Amino acid sequence: MSENLIIINADVGETRVALVENGIIVELLVERRDDRSIVGNIYRGKVTRILPGMQAAFVDIGMDRAAFLHVSDLVARELDLNGDGNGGRLGEHSSGSGSHRGTKAMRIQDLIKEGAPIAVQVSKGPISTKGARVTTQVSLAGRHLVYMPNSERGGVSRRIADEEERKRLAKTLTYILPPTGALIARTAAEGASTDALAADVDYLTETWREILTRFTGAKKPGLLYEELDLPLRVARDRLNEEVAELVVDSPAYRDKLHVFIDRLIPSCLNALKCYTGDEPVFDAFGIEGEIKRALDRRVELPSGGYLVIDQAEALTAIDVNTGKFVGKGLRDQEETILKTNLEAVDEIAYQLRFRNIGGLIVLDLIDMDRPQNRNKVLNRLKAVLADDRAKASVINISRFGLVEMTRERTSDSLGRRLHEACPYCDGTGQILSRVTVANEALRDVRRRFEEIRGDIELIVHPNVAEVFKGTLAGPLKELETRILKKVYVKADASLHHEVFQLRGRRPAAGARKEGQ
Repeated sequence: MSENLIIINADVGETRVALVENGIIVELLVERRDDRSIVGNIYRGKVTRILPGMQAAFVDIGMDRAAFLHVSDLVARELDLNGDGNGGRLGEHSSGSGSHRGTKAMRIQDLIKEGAPIAVQVSKGPISTKGARVTTQVSLAGRHLVYMPNSERGGVSRRIADEEERKRLAKTLTYILPPTGALIARTAAEGASTDALAADVDYLTETWREILTRFTGAKKPGLLYEELDLPLRVARDRLNEEVAELVVDSPAYRDKLHVFIDRLIPSCLNALKCYTGDEPVFDAFGIEGEIKRALDRRVELPSGGYLVIDQAEALTAIDVNTGKFVGKGLRDQEETILKTNLEAVDEIAYQLRFRNIGGLIVLDLIDMDRPQNRNKVLNRLKAVLADDRAKASVINISRFGLVEMTRERTSDSLGRRLHEACPYCDGTGQILSRVTVANEALRDVRRRFEEIRGDIELIVHPNVAEVFKGTLAGPLKELETRILKKVYVKADASLHHEVFQLRGRRPAAGARKEGQ
C-alpha cells in the first residue's frame, strides 16, 4: 500500500517541503529566509493618518511602508483611543455585531483616532509600492480550530460535508468556547475528540494572552506575533494519522518539530524521522526530477499526447494536443480524442495543484463532437479537482473544447517563485530574429554614416555576424558602395542578441582605399 509522506529539505537560505500522497508528489512548498511572507503576523501599530473619503487609515507597523486599514477590516468595538498604550479592550466583546461589516452608520473617524495604538494582523502582504493590508479581526490558527478573539461569530468548515459531524462539532464548540472571542472548526477537526479540541483552545487563548502582554509592554510599532515558519505550518496543517513519515534532513529542525508536534499533535510524534543519508534528501526520494518536470512548459501524457502550459499576467492557458497518440486499438477518432482529454484533465488537476497556479485558467481541450463525451471529460475534471485544498470553480465545456475555470490564488505560483523574467526576451518568450536585427543594423548605418568619422565598425552578437557572411553579404557590399565607406562587422558575445553598436574606425597607417 502506498504511503503518504512529508519530506522537508531545510537548506541554508531556503526551505522546501514536498507533500507525497499515495506515492505521488502533489505539492511543493518553498520558503526563503529573506523572502518570508508577513501574512498572518500581528503588529502593534500606530494610526498615522485617517482618510475619511476612502473610509480607511494608514497604520505604522514598524516597516518601510505604512499598512492600509479599511473600515471593513476594523472591529467595531471600543479600542484604545486614549493613546495610553494599555490596550485594555482589545480582547473584549461589545454589545454590537463584533465587526464593522454591515454597520453603515459607523465611520472610521468614529472608531479610531490618529496617534492611537492598535493591534493589527496582516491579511495581504505588500505588493510593489503598496504597503501591507491589515485587519483588527485577528485570527489564530491551531491544529483543529481557528480562534478569533475579536469576533462573536464562529462556525464549522464547509469542507466537512457530514451533517451529523457538523452538528457534533457545533455543539462541542459551545462547550469549549472561551469567555471572549469565537471559534471555527477547521477541516482537520473532523473526527477530533472534545479533549483534542479543548487542548487547541488552551493553546490559542494562551497565545492571544501573550500577544496582549507584548502589546501592553511595547512602546512603539513592531512585531507582536510571527506566523509559524513553513515546516511548523505544514506539521500543524497537514500532519495526521494518514501520514506515514515526516522526514526532515536537519537535526536542528528535527528537534524543533519534535517539541512542536509533542505539544500539538502527540499522536503523530512517531512519524517524525531525521534523514541521515549521503545523497540530498530530495534526490533520495526522487523529488528533484519531478520539480524539473513541473517547471517545463510542455508536459507529456501517458498515451503520447501532451499539454502546453503558458502562464501570463492575468490568466493561465493550457493547451491539449494528441501528439503521437493515434489511438491504436480504439474504434474511432472520437474515442482517441476522448481518451486523450481524460488523461489531460487528470494531469491538469495535478499540475494546477503542484505548480500552485491560481486565478483565471482556460483549458483548450481537443474538440469533441459528442455531447456525452464532453460531459464525461467535464465530470472527470470536477471530480479530480475535488481533492484540491484550493477552491476551484469550473464553467461548462464548449463545443470547441474550451473550459473556463478559476482556482483560488493562495500565493505566487511555483514557477513565479523559482523563475524570473528572461533578460533576453523580458519574459515574452520571443526575440527578434538575427536577420531582422542585421537588417535593422544596416538601416542604422544608412541613417548615421555621415556623422561617423572614417570607416564604420558594426559590432553585433556572433549569431547576427553570421548573417553578414551569408544572406546579407551582398546588401552589405551594396551599402558600402553607396556610402563610400567600408563597414567592418565585429562579433561580440557579450552583446544582447538584439543590440548592435556603431563607431568610427580609421584606416590603418599606409592603407589605401579602393580606387586610389
